[in-house]
Amino acid sequence: MASVARSAASCIFCKIIKGDIPSFKLVETDLSFSFLDIGPLSRGHALIIPKDHAAKMHELPDEYLADAMPIAKKIATAQGLENYNILQNNGRIAHQEVDHVHFHVIPKLSASDEEGLVIGWPAKKASMDDLKALHEDLVGRLNKL
Repeated sequence: MASVARSAASCIFCKIIKGDIPSFKLVETDLSFSFLDIGPLSRGHALIIPKDHAAKMHELPDEYLADAMPIAKKIATAQGLENYNILQNNGRIAHQEVDHVHFHVIPKLSASDEEGLVIGWPAKKASMDDLKALHEDLVGRLNKL
């Protein structure tokens, strides 16, 4: 059973869910609402927003997270996408612009950097000792959750 959804009067996504701001709705469930992005990175760029207002993913009840990915899959499948990104950012320095959890489905229609998500991947060499220590620490913390 879903928890009672929170809402924020000043949140643009909460206003879209309520119908106070129009959108190009794609899929709606009891827990999620999806629509076309009005500032798309490529044709078919869509957003999936949980109907519960939470700024960051770790603040969102699990049932809302479980509902979002099948919708992303459905949107990608309906568009016949072979190449696409599913993106979710948490916090300003991680490029989150709206303080309401949301998932992007971003078609990557060509190898060009002219459309779709364009990212750098600043991979670094990690020492095995550092990875081992991090692994032990994270497993210990995960086992407490």
